[in-house]
Amino acid sequence: MQFKDYYALLGVGRDAAADEIKRAYRRLARKYHPDVSKEKDAEERFKEVQEAYEVLKDPEKRAAYDQLGRDYRPGQDFRPPPDWGSGFEFSGPGGAAGFSDFFEQLFGSGSPFGARRGGGGFDMRGQDHHAQMELSLEQAYAGGQHSLSLQHPEQGPNGRVEMRSRQLKLRVPAGVTDGQVIRLTGQGAPGVGRGARGDLYLKVVLRPHDLYTVEGRDVTLTLPVAPWEAALGAVVLVPTLGGQVELRIPRGSRAGQKMRLKGRGLPGSPPGDQFVVLQVVLPPADSPAARELYERMRQELQFDPRAALGAAHAT
Repeated sequence: MQFKDYYALLGVGRDAAADEIKRAYRRLARKYHPDVSKEKDAEERFKEVQEAYEVLKDPEKRAAYDQLGRDYRPGQDFRPPPDWGSGFEFSGPGGAAGFSDFFEQLFGSGSPFGARRGGGGFDMRGQDHHAQMELSLEQAYAGGQHSLSLQHPEQGPNGRVEMRSRQLKLRVPAGVTDGQVIRLTGQGAPGVGRGARGDLYLKVVLRPHDLYTVEGRDVTLTLPVAPWEAALGAVVLVPTLGGQVELRIPRGSRAGQKMRLKGRGLPGSPPGDQFVVLQVVLPPADSPAARELYERMRQELQFDPRAALGAAHAT
């Protein structure tokens, strides 16, 4: 997927005011409208102009696009970064049908912009806002008080997009999961007249962890073990989110074997489990003594790791 320069598509600069963007859109929409244009690629150009205007006319989409666009050139291979949308506060609505894959990745239903506006046309209540909140796995496990900085783009008096920042303090429940939504009542947009403020919905995004993979409230750890620990059995210390615990490795364990530590995942009702996948690690033959030991094993153990392959081929 290639990066699209929406400013170039409309023929305006990145500092263009809202009125200039609207005039450029209207001029190009008339030029490329399929019903009247004689241009060879009119329909495709008309769609591109519509897509560019859909982003640049919206202060929220434009501000987020501007932040992303500093690091890309038109036609460059592009994938949204993992933290796309973090730190921004969105009021919606989501994507539009018929636009490119590039637009869908950034502003479609699966993006942070996918949330729809709350309330109806005559509702005096303020709009609900939506944002993402990144947490480490340890923070999700412990919960507690957190501070969050959010940026909300607004269109200033000069027609240009300006950023407004605010700080929030909130309590995160212990055991919050990836994708879970936390509702903050009254932290959305102000109401009209005496209408109540909207709510703020925070979607939790867990950062990748060096040790664990996460699925729901269950966590999985790959545990390196020595060959003799797997062959003879052992009791080893295993890290968990709540601290180290002892794990008994049965005699004759195999690489890839999965063991369960019940209730050692993320807290909840019920709590998640921690799964431990054994990874047998061979010591290096980097000394004369180590090479001699491996040579003795080769001669004395009579071990053929590929015996099962021969039996399968014979059948």
